[in-house]
Amino acid sequence: MTLANILQQRAGEVIQVTPDIPVRTVIALLADHRIGAVPVVEDGTVVGIMSERDVIYSLRRDGAEILEWPVARVMTRPVITVESSLSPLAGLSLMTRRRIRHLPVVDDGKLVGFVSIGDLVKVRIELIESEAEAMRAYIAG
Repeated sequence: MTLANILQQRAGEVIQVTPDIPVRTVIALLADHRIGAVPVVEDGTVVGIMSERDVIYSLRRDGAEILEWPVARVMTRPVITVESSLSPLAGLSLMTRRRIRHLPVVDDGKLVGFVSIGDLVKVRIELIESEAEAMRAYIAG
């Protein structure tokens, strides 16, 4: 299984923003869609990630004025991206090592998806449960 397999099961486009959008607008987008982060894309290239953590850290450091700033001033960069051919386990390993919770999936320089650590943990648990069921069936049969 690869990240491409995970992304194929989803419907719709990846929610994304541009670097010039006000932080306030992105906060509303995160809340409305009940998501923790969005990729920041400029001219088709992922240039950063805007997450809940970015908002919290910036509010603590700079105060409420950040709400009117463009996303580019508070987003996380440089951004770590992966290709869709990566396995979920390799993605989980990378996220754990780098202490990140979201990965833009980029093929040939183009954003093709966005996965969270929760997405990858879910896939891993489903695989483990499937293997356990197969083992039980083998033993019983």
